[in-house]
This record gives sequence, C-alpha cells and structure tokens, in this order.
Amino acid sequence: MNSYKEITRTEFMQFFRDDEKLNELTPDDRDEVFRTILLGSCDITKELLDDIISDYSVGNLQVMKVENAEE
Repeated sequence: MNSYKEITRTEFMQFFRDDEKLNELTPDDRDEVFRTILLGSCDITKELLDDIISDYSVGNLQVMKVENAEE
C-alpha cells in the first residue's frame, strides 16, 4: 500500500501556487494533474478550453461549440 503524508487543502494550494515547488513536478506529473483535477464533463467548457489555448499560446487549434449535440 502506498503511504503518503496527509495534507490540507491550504497546504495543497500553497504548493500549487509556489513556482519553485511546481518545478519539482515531472512532465508526467503535470499531465496527470491536468487530466484528473476537474470533477467531470460539465467542467470542460468552450470558454475554459479557449482560455487554456490562449494561455499557452496555441495558435493551431480552435474550439467549436456544437449546439444541441447529444451528450
């Protein structure tokens, strides 16, 4: 069984907001956090994806919203 130190929400957020601590994460760690941190599909919106694309200066992607799509 994996053992780990239990941390509080406050400690987690302090870590998350500390650039030096974030730099200790591997690319795989970052990918795992990015892929799992949202609660569900309702968190993934066009606006969120547009913001991410803009924040990371990704110029070759565009998000299109399809109205009345089956969920």
